[in-house]
Amino acid sequence: MTDTLTARWVVVDIEGTLTATSQVHVVLYDYARPRLGPWIDEHPDDDRVTAAVAEIKEDAGLAADASTEDVVSVLHSWMDADRKASPLKELQGLIWEHGYTHRELISTYFPDVVPQLRAWKTAGLDLAVFSSGSVAGQIASFSHTTEGDLRELFDHHFDTVNAGPKRVPTSYAAIRAALGSPDPAHLVFLSDVPAELDGAAADGWHTVGLARPGEPFADADFGAHPVVTTFDDVTIERADD
Repeated sequence: MTDTLTARWVVVDIEGTLTATSQVHVVLYDYARPRLGPWIDEHPDDDRVTAAVAEIKEDAGLAADASTEDVVSVLHSWMDADRKASPLKELQGLIWEHGYTHRELISTYFPDVVPQLRAWKTAGLDLAVFSSGSVAGQIASFSHTTEGDLRELFDHHFDTVNAGPKRVPTSYAAIRAALGSPDPAHLVFLSDVPAELDGAAADGWHTVGLARPGEPFADADFGAHPVVTTFDDVTIERADD
């Protein structure tokens, strides 16, 4: 990719874009999996937990009085299928937040990521995140990293609850509205998933595909979307007011 993009906002995916997929599917999933049941049982008065459990039971067709074991069995099956279910993401996010806060988890990024994010921020661009992981989990993941606390880099966080599914144009329209309804041509979305880029492009955004070697979408067909293997190949300048 050689063209220079102009924008006010740079919105980034996390898994496969900022971090290796294994950071989520191995490190974070393995951390959350054995803690789901205990977390549910130990937080009976947390509205976020009780709402998530109720949604899981309804979605899975479980009885209202189904046991925690039954709920966890559903959650594990969803994790095995990599299902982007909001109540699963909510519970995982709470568990991961605990792990980062207690320094039991640490985020690792591709080496090109943090220097470029900082460079875009210094250049006057605003940064946001759109990930299937919960907002709480996102913020927690940026709090304890191999590059220090990165939370101040990002002005907004979006997930499938406050924005919507990642592959539909209406989610990107919702993000635009939350950002103050900027011209969609002043937004850039970076992701490793072509279908997500399709959704952003349909709302008028600039898009950049990340085909990182060794990642699940490295050999995917990105169609008309510009494609890079590293953030070093992405040039974005701040658009005029």
